[in-house]
Amino acid sequence: MSRIGKMPVVIPSGVNISLDGKHLKVEGPKGKLERNIHPDIDVVIEGEQLLVTRPSDAKEHRALHGLTRALVNNMVVGVTTGFQKNLELVGVGYRAAKQGRNLVLTVGYSHPVEMEPEEGVEVEVPSPNRISVTGIDKEKVGAFAANVRKVRPPEPYKGKGIKYEGEVIKRKAGKAGVKAG
Repeated sequence: MSRIGKMPVVIPSGVNISLDGKHLKVEGPKGKLERNIHPDIDVVIEGEQLLVTRPSDAKEHRALHGLTRALVNNMVVGVTTGFQKNLELVGVGYRAAKQGRNLVLTVGYSHPVEMEPEEGVEVEVPSPNRISVTGIDKEKVGAFAANVRKVRPPEPYKGKGIKYEGEVIKRKAGKAGVKAG
């Protein structure tokens, strides 16, 4: 059995889960999420928990078992507490600002980079060199944070760029002094 797949998903109070065939709807205090479950995987609601089972020990079913359980658990966590990714801007003159709903990045290009978060993703700029991405869908939050980081990834020589909070950038030595002669 999959170690992750066999664990039940505990349904906290205030969360409503409805299963219509292979279409799962999760509603909670923060919002509502929907997802289609793979046709081979079975999801059963038993009291205050949700169980994910697979039909056989085939390689594809084993992989889908843990994946489906993790996706369902992320939906439940998202509608109760939500997800957050924090980014840091490192570099002289690098800063972020919020214009309406959009995020505006000034990161060394000849123009400011403007990014619009998709529906369900909120962006906050607590200070000019910090960005906080929040939302109920873990995939959307992670994808938007990755797209923000992609604008100016951290470089290994000076460490300048946009990085995740707590991310360690492996540093490289610069040019070695070469003697002419």
